[in-house]
Amino acid sequence: MRILVVTIAIATYACAPVSQAGVPEYTYEVVHSYPHDRTAFTEGLFYLDGFLYESTGIEGASSVRKVRLETGEVVQRHDLPSAYFGEGIIHWKDRLIQLTYKTEVGFVYNRSTFETERRFEYPGEGWAMTQDGKNIFMSDGTAQIRIWDPETLQELRRITVTDQGQPVPNVNELEWVKGEIYANIWETDRIARIDPATGRVVGWIDLAGLLNPNERIAGPEGTDVLNGIAYDAKGNRLFVTGKRWPKLFEIRLVRRSPE
Repeated sequence: MRILVVTIAIATYACAPVSQAGVPEYTYEVVHSYPHDRTAFTEGLFYLDGFLYESTGIEGASSVRKVRLETGEVVQRHDLPSAYFGEGIIHWKDRLIQLTYKTEVGFVYNRSTFETERRFEYPGEGWAMTQDGKNIFMSDGTAQIRIWDPETLQELRRITVTDQGQPVPNVNELEWVKGEIYANIWETDRIARIDPATGRVVGWIDLAGLLNPNERIAGPEGTDVLNGIAYDAKGNRLFVTGKRWPKLFEIRLVRRSPE
């Protein structure tokens, strides 16, 4: 299961992957914080034309949402049938494309109306997606990223995410940022910056402490792990949030000095 109660999540933060020598490390400055629906189990996130588009998980609570950034207001929503656990989401032309977790089914929606246009199938688990205007990049919870044709939704090839030659497992939510793939690593407070040509990690972003401990709620329905990256290319703004987090943060990266 990908549901992690807060007591376990805090314990796993100490086990986050630690970069080896030679890979740049970054911390962050919070530029601004915005309201975020605390009930949203965020699986996919992207920014487009002034709005956030968000995919949420959990069977019976999965949805696709169009969200007003400044207020967190959900201005448009499509709920998935209860059999599906919603996962990553992207836009491609006038469509939205969404994965599901273990059912090996994805959905294509009309971006304006959120009406389902068709469904498609793929093998294995679906975790997250991003796109670069030419290809779709899809994660499945392993160290691999699948590269798909955005029109046929067929796999073309794969890359393996590695740090200093070692595979990096649990690659989760993805976002295309200035020619790199940013990837949440599940159960950690870290984001990998990935070279899409090779899969090599070219930087690590440490977001430990981003959400104030006082804003966390314990229990199976409580605050879960960091997940959700969105990038405003026109405004050069980077946004991050988490599963059932009450806030979404705009952050600025800060290069960590070698010790």
